Amino acid sequence: MRDTRESRLLLVLLVAIAFALITVDIRGGEDSPLDGARQAAASVFGPVEDGVASAVDPVGNAVAAVRESGDRHDRVRRLEEENTKLKQRLGNNARDRARSAELDKLLKTAGAGQYGIKGAQVIGIGAAQGFSWTVTIDMGSGDGIRRDMTVINGDGLVGRVTTVGSSTATVLLAIDPDFTVGTRMEGSGELGFATGRGDRSLHVQLLNGKARIKKGDRMVTFGSQADKPFVPGVPVGKVVGVDPTGGDLTRTLRVRPYVRFSKLDIVGIVVQPPRANPRDSVLPPKPAKPKPTPTVTVTANPSASATSPAANRS
Repeated sequence: MRDTRESRLLLVLLVAIAFALITVDIRGGEDSPLDGARQAAASVFGPVEDGVASAVDPVGNAVAAVRESGDRHDRVRRLEEENTKLKQRLGNNARDRARSAELDKLLKTAGAGQYGIKGAQVIGIGAAQGFSWTVTIDMGSGDGIRRDMTVINGDGLVGRVTTVGSSTATVLLAIDPDFTVGTRMEGSGELGFATGRGDRSLHVQLLNGKARIKKGDRMVTFGSQADKPFVPGVPVGKVVGVDPTGGDLTRTLRVRPYVRFSKLDIVGIVVQPPRANPRDSVLPPKPAKPKPTPTVTVTANPSASATSPAANRS
């Protein structure tokens, strides 16, 4: 329609009629004469609105579902992170308990031998300058550690200090082939020398080739002059094999060390030797032998029937 005078008059007339109808509808309230027309319009356009709503609602639901799914993923992620932290705390607590038990055992061993020690932790395995059986500990000259000090743990002899830095030190383990320590048998006092053999049992050469030794016999360190590099009385191990003498003046023993070198963690460096030789007092108590179960044997007495009341009456 072109913009003419007649069209403008028609538009003004339609707007005036619309305002008049709105005024009549508002004033009439529920009794409005336009209520029927409004209901007719609702019946016509209502299905269209429902259709539009049904088409739009799945989209809205999908958006809400995606939003809720993201929230669920966030909650799952937070729970997984909390579980990981909890497992780490439990793991740390387990390690702390194991270290506490190891430290307690070390202190008991040091107390039994009257050794003055400083506790250290193993922080490295092997030496950079070679292929020796060594470990690195987190204490050095700044902590009072010196070369040729005895190193122990709660089970017994670990080794001796060979190299000392300002804050770390290297310990040569008792299983190293270059390691040798004087030993003394429990009870008999037979002397010998123990030598490392890597991951195998220690070899001990007894000075007395005729000494009576059996499996299970135990030994401790004999000690060195001025207690360096070894203090006396430190448990070394127990005999697992005795080689035949073959007429030799010495006798060779195979000894399993008390220390589990593959699990070293907390060790003690002996910075003060004992006032007196503890001899065998640091060795763990021997397990009690099981007591034999008494047996009762009942033997029938053949003469009992001959002396029964019935026989006497006859």
